[in-house]
Amino acid sequence: MGRATAPPGSSGLVSLLSAVPCLSCPQLGARDMSSSGSALPSTPATPGPDTYKGWLFKWTNYLKGYQRRWFVLSNGLLSYYRTQAEMAHTCRGTINLSTAHIDTEDSCNIVLSNGGRTYHLKASCEVERQRWVTALELAKAKAIRMMNNQSDDSGDEEPSSQSDKSELHSSLKALTSKLDDLSTCNDLIAKHGAALQRSLSELENLKLAADSSDKIKSVNERATLFRITSNAMINACRDFLDLAETHSRKWHRALQYEREQRVRLEETIEQLAKQHNSLERACRGTPALSSNSPGIPSAVKGNVQAVKGEASDEDEETEYFDAMEDAPAFITVTADPKQHRRSGSNHSSASGGHTEDWNLEDNVFRSSHESNYDSKRKDVLPKKRRRTRVPDKPNYSLNLWSIMKNCIGKELSKIPMPVNFNEPLSMLQRLTEDLEYHELLDKASKCENSIEQMCFVAAFSVSSYSTTVHRTAKPFNPLLGETFELDRLEDLGFRSICEQVSHHPPAAAHHVYSKNGWSLWQEITIASKFRGKYLSIMPLGDIHLDFPATGNHYVWKKVTSTVHNIIVGKLWIDQSGDIEITNYKTKDKCQMKFTPYSYFSRDIARKVTGVVTDANGKAHYVLSGTWDEKMECAKIVQSSQGNGSVEGKQKTVYQTLPPKLLWKKYPLPENAENMYFFSELALTLNEPDDAAAPTDSRHRPDQRLMENGKWDEANVEKQRLEEKQRAVRRRREAEAVEALEDGTEYEGYQPLWFERKVDPYTGDLMCVYKGGYWECKEKQDWSNCPDIF
Repeated sequence: MGRATAPPGSSGLVSLLSAVPCLSCPQLGARDMSSSGSALPSTPATPGPDTYKGWLFKWTNYLKGYQRRWFVLSNGLLSYYRTQAEMAHTCRGTINLSTAHIDTEDSCNIVLSNGGRTYHLKASCEVERQRWVTALELAKAKAIRMMNNQSDDSGDEEPSSQSDKSELHSSLKALTSKLDDLSTCNDLIAKHGAALQRSLSELENLKLAADSSDKIKSVNERATLFRITSNAMINACRDFLDLAETHSRKWHRALQYEREQRVRLEETIEQLAKQHNSLERACRGTPALSSNSPGIPSAVKGNVQAVKGEASDEDEETEYFDAMEDAPAFITVTADPKQHRRSGSNHSSASGGHTEDWNLEDNVFRSSHESNYDSKRKDVLPKKRRRTRVPDKPNYSLNLWSIMKNCIGKELSKIPMPVNFNEPLSMLQRLTEDLEYHELLDKASKCENSIEQMCFVAAFSVSSYSTTVHRTAKPFNPLLGETFELDRLEDLGFRSICEQVSHHPPAAAHHVYSKNGWSLWQEITIASKFRGKYLSIMPLGDIHLDFPATGNHYVWKKVTSTVHNIIVGKLWIDQSGDIEITNYKTKDKCQMKFTPYSYFSRDIARKVTGVVTDANGKAHYVLSGTWDEKMECAKIVQSSQGNGSVEGKQKTVYQTLPPKLLWKKYPLPENAENMYFFSELALTLNEPDDAAAPTDSRHRPDQRLMENGKWDEANVEKQRLEEKQRAVRRRREAEAVEALEDGTEYEGYQPLWFERKVDPYTGDLMCVYKGGYWECKEKQDWSNCPDIF
């Protein structure tokens, strides 16, 4: 979107505002109307450059409501009339903008208040309202400046012309010259003052002698020189002060004017960006757009016509994908599957020799396309009935700013936050939610082709973020030694165990075993910073996924999560960054980019794109979708080097088969907005389980009290648990000091179910599961568990 800069004054106001068409109110596209209501040309016939006129609806009373009135903005005054003909003899009311307050109630309303007088105005559309708000704000700023200028003796105007700028430069030169004169005089005073002091000292030490007259004469000469220099300095100071007084007020107003202009430009750009974004969303929501090319993601439909103009032989399913920053720029074009089968031999080399297997792949991808949460639940009959709801979230109000204003720049784990901003789950349980779409890994284990398997692994890595789109509440920070288990081996085929292995920095170790042919483990350290407007959460650590049957081992990292509007506005979360998934056996890679949301971007929100390549760097699949909805993949059948883009980068054009659906988000349960937006899996995570270890998050008292709606008691209990953990830490530190004094080795805290080892793939130290938890659960022997609750 092009950026428009506001003029230095309001002289260009009419031309600026009249150039913006009103999209949703064509009847007000021409703001000047005759008394009979007929439209005039769109540019108002204004008497002066500082005048803005048009029709608005003004609130009169509860009987008549809003009535249409003709408003004229001129010289900082807003006046209104019943018709344009009344302008010659009758004014219905006037409000002075220099002391008025301008407010907006909704998309079309404007409220002007000045002392005891208030105007409630209404435009016919948001664009028309924005024109008037901009005009009123600029007129108000100019009225304030004019009022200040009238109270100022100098009467200088703002530096808007070239002559004013030249005068400023010459004044600055004169002041610099005078400042140099002052410096020279200062050096002379110091020199002659020291000489005069020496002469006076010599005079005092002299006895009356013949040479006394010579000494006195020397003193007089030096005093004369000192007096002359001082006079010169005084004169230079007087000239300097005269110039400074002449121009100081002018410079002050010039600086103030530039500041106001900068603020006005920033506000105007922000308003334009929001307006542009809302218009784009409205355009995307129209039925005409949604009916075109159902097989194409909505993120790329807007760019289809551009490619058609360049290559007319391409079909209607042409797709575009923006390039990742760390990968070569590329464009994808959907090929005709029938034509591809006829000329399959021509493209087999470009697609890596897997063209003939596309029909076999259809079976795998079709199973993914047809799978959904309900059918999955019908296939398995769980022996244990899981809960389907939690108590509704109470409506507690709390001033967030009073708590977080002193926490800017600090680690989130070190901020003592009340449970009012939490959800009744711990970070260990949120980590387990990564397994929401574990069936993607079940399907990946059945893939014989490692490239196809990479597509499912990539979709799984994206699916873990889908549960966070509405989850802006903060999970509980686990206590050191806290654990969480999820044993779904019988119904879902996997079992998971998490343990908090470090408190500062907070780190959690996680291990998952599946009887369907895969294992996953990770150690995640959370680094977070509160920046005032937003909160950045950076997960550090590697995620490992292993398929023992084939030996394929995948490693990747998480992207950065950002929570926006921490202080003011509605909270919303965004994911941004790059993920590189590497298969350490075959050296296949998948590079994915999570595009951050921007007001100025034409892409859909939460967009994810990626490319799957083999060990030789040859691309086989293009991935596209959003991290909160779905992911698709399209098989590449041919690639070629395209023309340079606008930025001068070379783009690769990928010709692909129609996309296949890899993953789609499950719908949220009914009444989810009152249950912290939990998914069906999240609703079951904190259900009581007496067989779990005593350190399990299900037994955490403050979290249980919060889930039951007893937030005041939960805050008291949370403070008790944190103080208990601090006492244990102080005791451990004291033991370490004693061991140091005695010369013995102090081992420090060691995790109970995990041990720290060197990762053979990355070479980093990480906590891996050492076994024993499920055996202790079977025996119900928890004697080794610490008392943390």
